[in-house]
Amino acid sequence: MTSGATHVQSARGSLEVRGLRYAYRGIRAVSDVSLRVGAREIVALVGANGAGKSTSVKLIAGALRPAAGSISWDGADITGLPAHRVVKRGVTLVPEGRLVFQALTVEENLRVAGQARGRRALRESLDHVLSVFPRLADRRQQPAGSLSGGEQQMLAIARGIMTAPRLMILDEPSLGLAPQLVAAMFALVRALNSEGMAVMLVEQNVHAALALAHRAYVLEKGRVALSGTGPALLADPTVKQLYLGL
Repeated sequence: MTSGATHVQSARGSLEVRGLRYAYRGIRAVSDVSLRVGAREIVALVGANGAGKSTSVKLIAGALRPAAGSISWDGADITGLPAHRVVKRGVTLVPEGRLVFQALTVEENLRVAGQARGRRALRESLDHVLSVFPRLADRRQQPAGSLSGGEQQMLAIARGIMTAPRLMILDEPSLGLAPQLVAAMFALVRALNSEGMAVMLVEQNVHAALALAHRAYVLEKGRVALSGTGPALLADPTVKQLYLGL
């Protein structure tokens, strides 16, 4: 994985989420989540398993429809829009578990992700993404299922870039990666952000996420329990005790 700079659209908008609620078969997963991601920000969403992190980002990305609350992007209400329409507005979710198309080649996975952009834009994006991820370029004709876990995570992020997002939501991108690949992945997030992309990072590696983030939210039982800058939350006694083991 490379930390080289990437070509992304300039960030214009911001995300505003207010009072999100959602339940799975009557069991409340998200009770009251409100948060903001400003243009060019890295915002982390951290918390224990079952705190509602993944559900919250699926609601934002249109993979789930909220029972209550509102989601605003670029000043427009996108609450309840289906995922493909949210992607067209510039918000892309890279889900937990990678979910690449195992039987398709690396290049086919990338082309599927960028197919709505037009032939010229698709070709330019493909060339660019393969230059950013030279390991994927070397394996462009291999089935995605033959890649290592780290390479599949690269492919998942590369597919997200193919949609030309202004906000990329990464759900547990370091899960299952070797330590050296975790460091490279966080370096890539920093590079994406430096080129103008806003990033929302759902991450169980709390220390690394807070060290990277401009701001962060701590979720507990489907609610925002704490919020603040990354450095402030790293220094917070509650965060140290519950999430950092200090």
